[in-house]
Amino acid sequence: MAIEFDLHDGIATITINRPERRNALDSEHYAALSQAWIRVRDDADVRVAVITGAGDKAFCAGADIKSFVGRAQPLSEVWLTQKDSLLNRGLEIWKPVIAAVNGACVGGGMTLLMATDIRVACEEATFSISEVKRGIIAANGGTQRVMKQLPYAIAMEMLLLGDTMDAATAERWGLVNRVVPRDKMLDTAHDLANRIKKNAPLAVQAAKELAVRALDMSLSEGLRMEQFVNRILHHSEDTKRAKEAFAEKRVPEFRGE
Repeated sequence: MAIEFDLHDGIATITINRPERRNALDSEHYAALSQAWIRVRDDADVRVAVITGAGDKAFCAGADIKSFVGRAQPLSEVWLTQKDSLLNRGLEIWKPVIAAVNGACVGGGMTLLMATDIRVACEEATFSISEVKRGIIAANGGTQRVMKQLPYAIAMEMLLLGDTMDAATAERWGLVNRVVPRDKMLDTAHDLANRIKKNAPLAVQAAKELAVRALDMSLSEGLRMEQFVNRILHHSEDTKRAKEAFAEKRVPEFRGE
């Protein structure tokens, strides 16, 4: 299976390893990627995840069109909303996810990217939402997240023209956090993951969930949720450890408790 999962010292690295197909995903690989995301969500040993592609051509080209075109799909699957859930298709993962974009990020690769939290790209990376050129639309959040993550006119340009954006432009519009030389890309992503990992896991997950849910809540609702969550965290073991470490002038060892 070409979805690789490596867990080391709290950081899960998921690699889409199908460079001969520009890391495109057929149904089998989508299912395997779903299982990888479920493990990130459920495995307490995972603090942060990094997603990348193999090779130097593509991060992910999205769906492997040849494997889907003409395939009979039962209408009942429309209501199997949790089948093979993905990060960009309804699966709630509150642990931070960092994308390391090693090449072309196209179609479903873009919807995957937009479901991550922090993004590092190599200088050769490119970005496009090109589905309209094939008579379809960018599903799994392609038409939804882009409007919340880019200025209106820039998002519409990507959606309606289907043209390619280079890494420098993506950084300028805030689609990615950093653009670095290829040989520093994965190290940069893992450095960010290590820095996040040192923080209190429950607080990190709470901060992510509150921020994501704020996109669909009023300010008063968000403030109230913050109040409740903060009250809960004040009684966590990690908060006690942080207080003790501060008094003893040492770095706290958080356990997610």
